[in-house]
Amino acid sequence: PSIPHHANRLINEKSPYLLQHAHNPVDWYPWGQEAFNKAKTENKLIFLSVGYSTCHWCHVMEEESFKNKEIGEIMNEHFVCIKVDREERPDVDKVYMTFVQATSGGGGWPMSVWLTPDLKPFAGGTYFPPEDGVHHVGFRTVLLQIAEQWKENKDALLESSQRILEALRHTSQIHVQGQESPPPAKEVMDTCFQQLSRSYDEDYGGFSKSPKFPTPVNLNFLFTYWALHQTTPGGAQALQMALHTLKMMAHGGIHDHIGQGFHRYSTDQHWHVPHFEKMLYDQGQLAAVYSRAFQISGDEFFADVVQDILLYVSRDLSDQAGGFYSAEDADSYPTSTSREKQEGAFCVWAAEELRALLPDPVKGATEGTTLGDVFMHHYGVEEAGNVDPMKDPHQELKGKNVLIARCSPELTAAQFGLELVQLNALLQECRQRLFSARAQRPQPHLDTKMLAAWNGLMISGFAQAGAALAEQGYVSRAAQAAAFLRTHLFDPNSGRLLRSCYRGKDNSVEQSAVPIQGFLEDYVFVIQALFDLYEASLEQDWLEWALHLQHMQDKLFWDPKGFAYFSTEAGDPSLLLRLKDDQDGAEPTPNSITVTNLLRAACYSGHMDWVEKAGKILSAFSERLQKIPITLPEMVRATALFHHTLKQVVVCGDPQGEDTKEMLHCVRSVFSPNKVLMVADGDSTGFLYRQLPFLASLERKNGKATAYICSNFTCSLPVTSVQELRGMLSP
Repeated sequence: PSIPHHANRLINEKSPYLLQHAHNPVDWYPWGQEAFNKAKTENKLIFLSVGYSTCHWCHVMEEESFKNKEIGEIMNEHFVCIKVDREERPDVDKVYMTFVQATSGGGGWPMSVWLTPDLKPFAGGTYFPPEDGVHHVGFRTVLLQIAEQWKENKDALLESSQRILEALRHTSQIHVQGQESPPPAKEVMDTCFQQLSRSYDEDYGGFSKSPKFPTPVNLNFLFTYWALHQTTPGGAQALQMALHTLKMMAHGGIHDHIGQGFHRYSTDQHWHVPHFEKMLYDQGQLAAVYSRAFQISGDEFFADVVQDILLYVSRDLSDQAGGFYSAEDADSYPTSTSREKQEGAFCVWAAEELRALLPDPVKGATEGTTLGDVFMHHYGVEEAGNVDPMKDPHQELKGKNVLIARCSPELTAAQFGLELVQLNALLQECRQRLFSARAQRPQPHLDTKMLAAWNGLMISGFAQAGAALAEQGYVSRAAQAAAFLRTHLFDPNSGRLLRSCYRGKDNSVEQSAVPIQGFLEDYVFVIQALFDLYEASLEQDWLEWALHLQHMQDKLFWDPKGFAYFSTEAGDPSLLLRLKDDQDGAEPTPNSITVTNLLRAACYSGHMDWVEKAGKILSAFSERLQKIPITLPEMVRATALFHHTLKQVVVCGDPQGEDTKEMLHCVRSVFSPNKVLMVADGDSTGFLYRQLPFLASLERKNGKATAYICSNFTCSLPVTSVQELRGMLSP
């Protein structure tokens, strides 16, 4: 479709989401002083719209309302209209989402909020259809009603917005209560496990009926619970819950069987029909959690899924300079001549299309069997389409199939009289052919914004996979991305992280005119990534940078009165609230991850005040951890690590020596949630030796690589046998 000539102020922005709205008839402003001044000068209300570029309902509201000339005129006449990309500005998103959730009982995107000229919210919601219906008020009506209220009852609105703000301030505070200490690990772990068990789906895995999200935080908690309770029935149950969920997800339609990677969530109980966008943060966390599943079970199935995710990210979400893009959209044009995008168009198949692409007869199979027959049977393809109409409100998937592995390979092989090896080769051939056919379709939009936090999660995914699967290529890719962060998302003059950068013209990397400074989540996820990368690569530069960033995080975000870290730094007058996230969701909350980061930082530096800080975070969240730990499974996991004390696994030896490599492989192949790995290579001038003087007293025995298990810098007897070391690594 042709691009209109009209452009608003968003045309000067870098965010793909803001640029999508640059040609709307709405006079959009980016979040900033120019818009705030206009609202005050003209005494106008602000309409704030928050979304992200791969959000399906954001596209719908744009098509229906923001591209509508008449609605645009109403918006421009009565309001100063501001557009925010929530991935660029999670701080703005969080303040107003807190308001929308508190006043409407729900939330989501697009988020629509009306503010007074001094930025206080008084009305809000999510998606509004353009016109009134039987059960809803239309966006046009809401705009006119609010404009009328401002004209007739301005003082009442201002008073109401002030009351709302005070109430939000009061209810959103997280701080230590009196002499609170970190909650006891056993009770918190057990309560969290019981709460998760109650919401667990025995049949299909996962933790609700529908919609179903991957939530890696739940799976990581279950793995840690198993590791600390291996000999109990509860431990066995926790492991079974996690592994079953991961298998069902990998078989489901939420997993892209043709183009690899995982979609954002499933709309049904069976992991079948997804919302088709693919988010970087999911790929990073799932690569790490499937790597742990492989470490624990030794089942190659999980290693295959890790390789599948990392293939997708390397091919489709990687910038040539080394960074990772944010997301791929759910919506695309079904054909090159289509006028309207449809959700899932790039990923779904009609039965006749598959028959035409896979007509070859299969040697050795039952008479008349084609590749198409085998493939369609295995992946649940139906002639009339396999999508429940209830899960397809807009009829976009009518007659189409979302691939889902309905049978085990053994059953499919038996059905057609094939050997298992032959079947696997046939399915691989079919998938390759469909991948080539799919590449001819119009591609979904790619959000080429690169965020420090999400790049951190993806670096952890590559580094942990490289260590667990002994795959050096993955470690190198993680190092390349970390070097990208240091070049493009770190200011060496101030020592601070930046939030985002962008793919520019000619594939260059661009920065906004005024770069967005990093938020707490950027520091936390990057620090975690650098620790993971050190353990996988043993390059001490990453460790040094991680500890520098931890000091900077303390300086910018720590709350000395109420404890724990604020999500944003002080001093931005446009942010009405300084909040602390209190829920592990699609991503873990930064305070949850930072507890483990602080414990690791103390192990690598000897700064024991970081252990004290970790305890203070747990104290601040103590009440929530004891009452509803299911909302913070990652922090519950960290509580267990805090009370168990991390094991410093020190391997003395030449990192290039075969005996050292064998020991390192042993340490990396065992899932032990409470270990940190370091190598003492004898270089007393190196960063680690300067940080940890006790390393100088550890030595190789009989000229062989030697391991020591240390706790609070007190070490065990030396171990030179890999078998003995493996036994000592269990939690």
